[in-house]
Amino acid sequence: MKQPLGVILAGGRATRMGGGDKGLLPLGTGTILDQVIDRLRPQVAGLALNANGDPARFAFLGVPVLPDSVEGFAGPLAGVLAGLDWAAGEGAETIVTVAADTPFFPCDLVPRLQLAAEGMAHPLALAATPDGRQPTFGLWPVVLRADLRAALAGGLRKVVQWTDAHGGRRALFDEGGDPFFNVNTPQDLARAQHMAARS
Repeated sequence: MKQPLGVILAGGRATRMGGGDKGLLPLGTGTILDQVIDRLRPQVAGLALNANGDPARFAFLGVPVLPDSVEGFAGPLAGVLAGLDWAAGEGAETIVTVAADTPFFPCDLVPRLQLAAEGMAHPLALAATPDGRQPTFGLWPVVLRADLRAALAGGLRKVVQWTDAHGGRRALFDEGGDPFFNVNTPQDLARAQHMAARS
């Protein structure tokens, strides 16, 4: 399986943090996004960021910024579609998505997603823990982007509803801890800063 492209999903509105870009909040010696990029970059063939609004605020990252092509904050699947459209233009077969507010995801995320999808005609897998699936962490095939576009146009918003319809598999991360801990509140940010300092 060819190395996928990576897409960081940052298209949400961060209402529980008072709005703004959670990925630009301070963490360690940089930002949450810096940490996400550092974890994802070695695992993929190239990187882009899915975000809405003025892309100039992310210019310092030096990666393409992909807005949703679906109006009205249609959720993570809109970001996935933006990533798939970009990847099609790059000649890629798959993308892996991660959330912009989840700085400690596994450093072997991509190979484990690929292993879970091995043998599938259209590799499609979501990360999962014993508590359930992580719908923003997935391996997605470019060939299904037209189907996803039609599903979104028809009002579909639930990630697992679409992945289940295409036989999507799970890549289980059950080593303990909270590998997909994400920053939703100021309290979460304090916890993330403490975790970063320990590591």
